[in-house]
Amino acid sequence: MDMNIIPMVKCKNMEESISFYTSILDFEFVGTWPETGSPSFSILKRDGAEIHLSTHSGDGTFGNVMSIIVGDIDTLFKKYSNRGLNTAHKRESPVNQGPLDQTWGTREFYVDDPNGNTIRFISR
Repeated sequence: MDMNIIPMVKCKNMEESISFYTSILDFEFVGTWPETGSPSFSILKRDGAEIHLSTHSGDGTFGNVMSIIVGDIDTLFKKYSNRGLNTAHKRESPVNQGPLDQTWGTREFYVDDPNGNTIRFISR
């Protein structure tokens, strides 16, 4: 049996969230329902994976974390930085400033979306 796990990302402002995930993080916009107004629900895709964005009150909480396994993490971070990824709001966090070798054997960097959710990019 095939299984596909899709993270639900809580959003305050759908348009701002879609812009961040598509213009900085390379996700492809699939659609929003309803097309205007709030609450709303959106689907984004990237490399065969999906995430759902929601402004509905019962869909998750702000401050969630999702992990994305990637290959060349240094090139990816540079690409996102060149697109305008802002790391200034967490200067005290080395892993938010760029790829870091973790003691458990992975190389990681973290990105916070406009809603306070964290995306952890991990290279094994």
